[in-house]
Amino acid sequence: MLIEKSLKDYVLEAASGNPTPGGGSVSALAGSLGTALTNMVGNLTFGKKGYDELSDEVKEKMEGNFKLLKEKIDNLNHIVDEDSKAFDQVMLAFKLPKDTEEDKKLRTEAIQEGYKKALEVPLKCARECYEVLKLQDVFSQYGNKNAITDVGVGALLVYSGMEGALLNVRINLLSIKDNDYKEQIQKEVDSILEEGNNLKNAIMKTVYERLK
Repeated sequence: MLIEKSLKDYVLEAASGNPTPGGGSVSALAGSLGTALTNMVGNLTFGKKGYDELSDEVKEKMEGNFKLLKEKIDNLNHIVDEDSKAFDQVMLAFKLPKDTEEDKKLRTEAIQEGYKKALEVPLKCARECYEVLKLQDVFSQYGNKNAITDVGVGALLVYSGMEGALLNVRINLLSIKDNDYKEQIQKEVDSILEEGNNLKNAIMKTVYERLK
């Protein structure tokens, strides 16, 4: 499994001539690393000076988000490997026979289903990263100030993972002929990209303000 490799080996594989790990897998890893940094900020905040002065409402939100961040790390780590297999169904479909008209019809249908499956994994990655951006906000506002730059780096990585995953969704969407399906997915892609960008910008604004 890719996620079990050393950082050095993963980077070397990404740099090789092999198609995997590609942008989708790397996007998931970026999202996981950004989430992990925010998790670290939580560990550096709880029980430290100033934490007890926060309101019960803020503490509850921060601790609840902290637990969810751990789940997101696991989910994104899984996608690091899952994305590398996402295009397999498309490749298998292209190898189907096309000797008769019926063969061609079945092959085309299989290819179309393959492209839909191939975009489901990066779309799931984008959704996970988008949810992480929503969880990071409280840490940018109230996390340990000495680790505020880690919140910023985390947000940038998670946003990169999100947008990178959406690029993979878009390229697969180009090959799909079902216009209703394309329109539905495109609307979600546009929404995640816009709202995720707003969340990232808000976090970075807070980070820079707390650096003054």
